[in-house]
Amino acid sequence: MEIDLLDPGPFGRNAFWETFTWLRANAPVYRHPEPDGDGFWVLSKHRDIVKVYADSDTFSSAQGMRLGSEPAAVAAVTQRMLIVSDAPHHTRLKRALYQAFGPQQMPRLEALVTEVVGELVAEAAERDELDFIDLAKQLPNRVVCAMMGIPRRDWAWIGALTTDAFDSPDESVRSNAHSEIFLYFIELLNERRARPGDDLVSQIAHDTLVDEGDGTARPLSDEEIVFNCNGVLSGANETTRYSAAGAVHMFAELPEQWELLRSLGPAGIGPAVEEILRWTTPGVHALRTVVRDTEIGGHRIAAGERVTLWNVSANRDEDVFDTPHAFRVDRKPNRHVAFGHGRHLCLGARLARFELGALLTEMLSTLDGFELTGPALFNESNFTWGIRSLPVRLLRSPAYATRERAAL
Repeated sequence: MEIDLLDPGPFGRNAFWETFTWLRANAPVYRHPEPDGDGFWVLSKHRDIVKVYADSDTFSSAQGMRLGSEPAAVAAVTQRMLIVSDAPHHTRLKRALYQAFGPQQMPRLEALVTEVVGELVAEAAERDELDFIDLAKQLPNRVVCAMMGIPRRDWAWIGALTTDAFDSPDESVRSNAHSEIFLYFIELLNERRARPGDDLVSQIAHDTLVDEGDGTARPLSDEEIVFNCNGVLSGANETTRYSAAGAVHMFAELPEQWELLRSLGPAGIGPAVEEILRWTTPGVHALRTVVRDTEIGGHRIAAGERVTLWNVSANRDEDVFDTPHAFRVDRKPNRHVAFGHGRHLCLGARLARFELGALLTEMLSTLDGFELTGPALFNESNFTWGIRSLPVRLLRSPAYATRERAAL
């Protein structure tokens, strides 16, 4: 089989799954050629990917975390941005930033998410037909922008910039979008330094300290705050957007799964969220650079070589998941790696899970199901991937119609 994971075409056609099925069966540790480079290793099995995620002493994130990264851009943020940093700095920085996403913050965030979800589903239900991605992208964007205290007039612009920064196939577009976001957060940070509020940026700027490991602590630098606000934007927006759209796509194609979820009641929401995350896996791959000679699956990997971890393949691994190519909302257990694994487990995973759960809960109380009115279209990316257009008809439930009449 011809293997070309650098070609975005199969991702745009949702036609790359067979490649990973072949790799898992025939070449789970595969040396991938590169037209203008030294090539890289491809890991497709769950066991190998989890092993590398867990061994951050051997496999470094500081030299870039995706294929196609510009070395200069990576050098500018390394050891300042969580996703491109290694221990011990990564550990200290994550511990500091976790204060903004930890259990003590969840009641406030959950109330915010519930409010946003209610507004969005009510707005959508009035329209009957829509491109569901328009709703899906607004949920995380409204939540994270409100968390950060970003003025509402800027929300749509920030959302569009975030998509360009992480999803555009054009390196110049990605670079310019990141620059725009950095400049915006520099201005916002300066404002919050002078006039703090109760938002995330103010909290990080004034109340968050990094433990230096020697008994001292320091505030985060401006660079650390700006770079990681950019990271929060990406993580919050992309995962929830693509997972929500992917869920509705499957519920439209498999209405029996929607009915099963309804029959399971509130206890079914958690497992359904995990299956949606496994099925969609918006974070397609992660990159690591080997810092000392090692071995994976009987293959010697030399220091300096690059290893790619294909989460989309791990989440369809036949050795880990029963009927992995089936979408089952009641799947248990579900040891997916949609958020990564180990030290680099996504900081916003808890919030993303709650957003998806709240969306499912609200839609179950409002809708009887979904009908596709056009084909699902996917973006052409081997890094952050999912549905970019999903025309659907929303089937409103009789109970919702009764609530509407009662409100008049």
